Amino acid sequence: MNYMKEYKKKIKTPEEAVKIVQDGDWVDYCAGAAFPELLDAALAARKGDLHDVNVRGNLEVKPVKVAEQDPENISFTYNTWHCSGYGRHYIDRGGAFFSPMLFRNCGSYYTRGLANVDVVMITAAPMDKNGNFSFGLNNCATQEIIDKAAHVILEVNPNMPVIYGLACDHIHISEVDSIVESNVPVGGVPNSTATDIDKKIAAYIFPYLQNGMTLQLGIGGTPNALGDLIARSELKDLGMHAEFMSDGYLSLYQAGKITNQKKELQRGKGVFSTCAGSRELYDYMDHNMDIMSAPMSYVNDPYVIGQFKNFVSINGCIAVDLYGQVCSESAGMRQISGTGGQLDFVTGTYLSEHGQAFLAMSSAFFDAKGHIHSRILPRFTAGDIITTPRTQAPCIVTEYGIASLTGKTTWQRAEALISIAHPAFRETLIDAAAKQKIWRRSNHR
Repeated sequence: MNYMKEYKKKIKTPEEAVKIVQDGDWVDYCAGAAFPELLDAALAARKGDLHDVNVRGNLEVKPVKVAEQDPENISFTYNTWHCSGYGRHYIDRGGAFFSPMLFRNCGSYYTRGLANVDVVMITAAPMDKNGNFSFGLNNCATQEIIDKAAHVILEVNPNMPVIYGLACDHIHISEVDSIVESNVPVGGVPNSTATDIDKKIAAYIFPYLQNGMTLQLGIGGTPNALGDLIARSELKDLGMHAEFMSDGYLSLYQAGKITNQKKELQRGKGVFSTCAGSRELYDYMDHNMDIMSAPMSYVNDPYVIGQFKNFVSINGCIAVDLYGQVCSESAGMRQISGTGGQLDFVTGTYLSEHGQAFLAMSSAFFDAKGHIHSRILPRFTAGDIITTPRTQAPCIVTEYGIASLTGKTTWQRAEALISIAHPAFRETLIDAAAKQKIWRRSNHR
């Protein structure tokens, strides 16, 4: 095959390419930085011409035009596997919907016929001399989505870094129906500035870290604060095995802390499944043989995670009740984020011989009116979504300390959680625990 000749035959304008979408179709944008900005805008321009088209995304890194321009769902309904701020906004106004999932299973929803897809549109790196396009920053469930789709459209963008993968990291020109050329900036996620509370939480976690450990960091202020601590520490030979790679890892690579030389799997390679961050991060990853992408079905598999002898997982959460139930994706019934891989890594870390999982949050928060609320609750009653069940609750961390919940009785959990609650709420929580019959007379008050 003459790859360049085939490439040129398949080039179309965005408007021409999206003509393949028909009434009733499911269109998939895959996840994060794979977002096809030009194709999305061209599809949105067909508002009024199309009917009952469902568009599915995941971890939105840019405004989604089919949702922005059609909030009444005249032609399009936007659905997301995992909310970013954009997805949250669309759901809040009633024009978009959330799809519950476990990240490790996301690809299987397609292969088992549980999630429909007729047309897939994704951003990929430019074609190489062998006719291949790298999926770049997004391995995730891309291959399973492509395998399920009847039509594949690539938005080819030189700003997408080329990243080598364990599997499912590229597509060949022969498998592509249409190509749209683009040069827009690849979407990313702003680097969160660590607050004083983030720094206090990180300081409580830091003593549990050891040389040679394999690390999974979530995104946000606490992971960034912990990254700063590690970068300035004497720790060495750390490994990376993460569903989501962000700028928090970049500082660790630049400081020489991550070498991946002590990993039990993929020695010498930092492994991730999807990535969103700064341009500096993307430039560092481009053609970098120290870093490897892998499907989410592999990265988030608890039995894979469990093969690392010393695995440390650190993620955020929104609220915890006195029984140890953890909410990490909603505020009451309002969708904030998604389950993502939290339960995958909590499960897998427990299988690790010396594994430690931490779920971090501030002890309290202020609402729009300036009123303070506890993140540690007597019980969930407002429709909050349980992300990690109490049977798997690991260590909960606030700026007041760490509560280790695994193997603890209900009264031990209540005591431990109240000890790390904001002082303004501790007496109220003790009274609630007593009424709920999870407080002993001998417990500390």
